[in-house]
Amino acid sequence: MPPPPTEFVAASFNVHAGIDGWGRRHDVLAVCRDLDADVLVLQEVWHPDGGRSMGEEIGESLGYRVLEVTLARGRRAAPDPSATEAWMRPLDWRTASHALYLESVRPFPPQVVQSARYQQAEPGSWGIAVLSRLPVLDHRVIPLPQLRRDRATRAVMALTVALGPHRVGVAGTHMSHLSHGSALHFRAVAQLLDGVFGDRPALFAGDMNLWGPPIHAFLGQWRRAVKGKTWPAWRPHSQLDHLLVRGLAVREAAVWPRSGSDHRPVWARLALEEP
Repeated sequence: MPPPPTEFVAASFNVHAGIDGWGRRHDVLAVCRDLDADVLVLQEVWHPDGGRSMGEEIGESLGYRVLEVTLARGRRAAPDPSATEAWMRPLDWRTASHALYLESVRPFPPQVVQSARYQQAEPGSWGIAVLSRLPVLDHRVIPLPQLRRDRATRAVMALTVALGPHRVGVAGTHMSHLSHGSALHFRAVAQLLDGVFGDRPALFAGDMNLWGPPIHAFLGQWRRAVKGKTWPAWRPHSQLDHLLVRGLAVREAAVWPRSGSDHRPVWARLALEEP
């Protein structure tokens, strides 16, 4: 009999609903196939009304169990015929020419809602997904308090997976911005994950919208498996996307190449630490 596995590959990718800032599609499935992770955490996953979510499609194509959380209702724009080679217009989020409209928490002003681009956009929902090829033993959604300035709700999907005879905690999230009050969430999550996972090895992954040093200040015992610039993907200057670990050794780690979204994926091969 072969020895039980002691390693697994983890990755996190903010897919921006599978579109760029002009609404042009990019191939999320191809990137996920190339990442070839055992545990894959996706943010800004799109689920069109009356259709299948991106998480479901990826899971079926690549053999994952899929656990999803909706964080906002909204609309996804169609490709803009005036698009240039740039990823989006400058300051696109301040105009009526959005690619994504998140509106379940706070509605847009009339000049946006009455625009042709908004009216023609596809309605649906936006959220996070955790995909696993490892057996999932249990899972739960941990809701986080609503932040006044945020256009979405926030939550953590926490699960326990089996790595041979061992249990490993996995948590996936998409945090808000520090300017919106995400410090409150980071402080809460540190305690919540301790309560969920106890002292077992664990991975906490996602778009944290925050750099490494303040994450360490908030989360203490969690350390970064990957260090490298991930945003904006076309000319990255900051790391917002993280694989945070405790009780796990890092064998390999990398920031993935630019892949259509405004974030670059992060990837790592992780192993159980020696007792």
